[in-house]
Amino acid sequence: MLALAASGPVAAQTDSGNTPDAAAPGARVSGAAPSNQVVVTGVVPDQATKAAVLERLRALYGKERVIDEVTVGNVVAPPNWSTYLSRMLVPDLTDVSRGRLVINGNSATIEGDVGNEAQRQTVVSNMAKQLNPSYSIENNLAVGSSKQEILDKALANRTITFETGSAELTDNGRQIVNEMAAALKKLDGRTVEIIGHTDNNGARQANLALSEARAQSVKQALVAKGIDADSLITLGAGEQRPIASNETPEGRARNRRIEFRIQGQSAESTDND
Repeated sequence: MLALAASGPVAAQTDSGNTPDAAAPGARVSGAAPSNQVVVTGVVPDQATKAAVLERLRALYGKERVIDEVTVGNVVAPPNWSTYLSRMLVPDLTDVSRGRLVINGNSATIEGDVGNEAQRQTVVSNMAKQLNPSYSIENNLAVGSSKQEILDKALANRTITFETGSAELTDNGRQIVNEMAAALKKLDGRTVEIIGHTDNNGARQANLALSEARAQSVKQALVAKGIDADSLITLGAGEQRPIASNETPEGRARNRRIEFRIQGQSAESTDND
């Protein structure tokens, strides 16, 4: 969610979608984002501000993820508000999951989940560096590692196995994925990345395709167990991110893996080639 107000309090958008009249103080943008989307709604003082905000968000999150419901109204913003607003939308915001940013005049509040304490401090520090001293930021970010730990404990360093050279899960691999489904249901709708990895045997492009196919296979198995497909993102990394040497059978086995990661956090799990 992104909520912005040039001055005065942030007001909820009415069900009718009507623009607040000029007597209501503050340029407003408020929105609630479905999974993996950034929805921006409300009122800003001019077209230039709207364009700048949307351009910045699309650069950060990708054009297809940003939903534009912003209108332009007869409201007054503080001096250079559009400039500071765009500057405040720093790349570190993409490290925040289930986030909400409220900018009300010269005051901002940010909340959501990050992977560790260093990220919690860095996000706000880098935002503050873009502003003048008249701006303040309230840091309500929370370290969400406990949710990642749910996935890590469920996997317990076990191997999700596939048929050799295939994206088809073995019976043992499917059993582990079924147990992961139970863990995913405890994550309160967090978006989870399923990332496939391989060793360096074979052609690079073939490994990339295999890693993506395996991630998709895991996703399909999880969806069959009742996990919302929109909460799962699949990626294939191929052989590009080894965690062990590919010079030994043991190392190659470690590199053939599936990584489950809550967006904005990091955790490794393994599969088999």
